[in-house]
Amino acid sequence: MFDFWTGAEDLPVYGYVIRAAIVYIYVFVLIKVLGQRTIGNIHPLDFLFGVIIGDVLGEPLADGDTELAGPFAAAALIGGTHLFLSYLALKTPRFRRIIEDEPLVLIENGQILHKELRKAKITMESLLMDLRLNSAVDLNEVDYAVLESSGQISVIKKSQYDSLSPNDIGQYPQSKGYPTVLIQDGHVIDTNLNKVRDRTWLYEQLQRHGLNDPSECFFLTLDNSGSVYLCPYTNENEKQNA
Repeated sequence: MFDFWTGAEDLPVYGYVIRAAIVYIYVFVLIKVLGQRTIGNIHPLDFLFGVIIGDVLGEPLADGDTELAGPFAAAALIGGTHLFLSYLALKTPRFRRIIEDEPLVLIENGQILHKELRKAKITMESLLMDLRLNSAVDLNEVDYAVLESSGQISVIKKSQYDSLSPNDIGQYPQSKGYPTVLIQDGHVIDTNLNKVRDRTWLYEQLQRHGLNDPSECFFLTLDNSGSVYLCPYTNENEKQNA
């Protein structure tokens, strides 16, 4: 009856399905306990954790003979160790330097540091690509370029090439804050609407944009400055498929 947990040489298909569901939920809970992390710039410690966890918990999904208790215990130990190391790095600067690379300056005062490029094993082609991704096509505009611990290159332009901000020209616009979603997929989010406006205001905004009902609106937001963004359904098919 509990072959899906203890394992069996002739484990039926439903046993693998149950195992997959259990492992998925277990990994999901484990990740939630460890805390939210960014995927785009994965830290080496997180990468190591992911590889080991994938190997430990992946084996019972492929081998029906393996009991789940052992891999689950191993995964819990690895997760606890990972959490402890992350906490230690947060609280202890000296230990943080061991597991996190220091930022490396690649361009200083507009001059490319060849020795640092070789140290970071970065070619000029890779450096130029990252500069283009940071809207720094002209090297004459670059003051500093820094290889961050995340592996990304951040760029600081020379002051004369920085974009003007409202503060530079003596303007102090109201903060827009975080936009509040009021309509999504044609449905009014009453919890958000009650915090900022009422239904009367909402219908006024819809009519101002040529709409009669929230079901005709795909997305609508309101920010702290009172600016409204409204996106209607572009055609009847999209409305029906929502």
